[in-house]
Amino acid sequence: MHPLPPLLHNQPHLIADEVRRLALELARTHEQVAVAYADCGTYGALDAVCEELGLRRLPGLHCYDLFAGESRLARFLDEQPGTYLLTDFLVRSFDRTVVRELGLDRYPELRDDYFQHYTRMIWLAQEPTDELRALAEAAAARIGLPLTVIETGDAKLEAALDDLLGMSRSSP
Repeated sequence: MHPLPPLLHNQPHLIADEVRRLALELARTHEQVAVAYADCGTYGALDAVCEELGLRRLPGLHCYDLFAGESRLARFLDEQPGTYLLTDFLVRSFDRTVVRELGLDRYPELRDDYFQHYTRMIWLAQEPTDELRALAEAAAARIGLPLTVIETGDAKLEAALDDLLGMSRSSP
């Protein structure tokens, strides 16, 4: 496993090129390369890189599909389009990946500009603990949203990773 910086999700237009760079680098020393990303906001650019290099990636538009399931997630968003989603990673890193990256620590008045159209926060809890629940509650309070906790576990992600690694076509 060779991770890319998680903050790439804040600039998804950079993901495809970073995946290409790392995949080509890994192909020199690894027999098999696969991409453990969903589309993640690249609007097909990641798929183009995977096609170009003969790689497979995780299914779905984003990682939330891999925790909640595509149809379940679609239902959440249909019920309330203004739903802000969290994973365990985002709960743990909320202050860094959201608050600091958006400048809310320096300019709290931006909260309304960024979040005025959101109506709720859903934490897709893979491994809920009391500590993570407290962090999720603090994140929701920070941006003024009610929190809903949906326990998802990791089973869908694990199955998708097993499929990805077991069926990867080739390396670049």
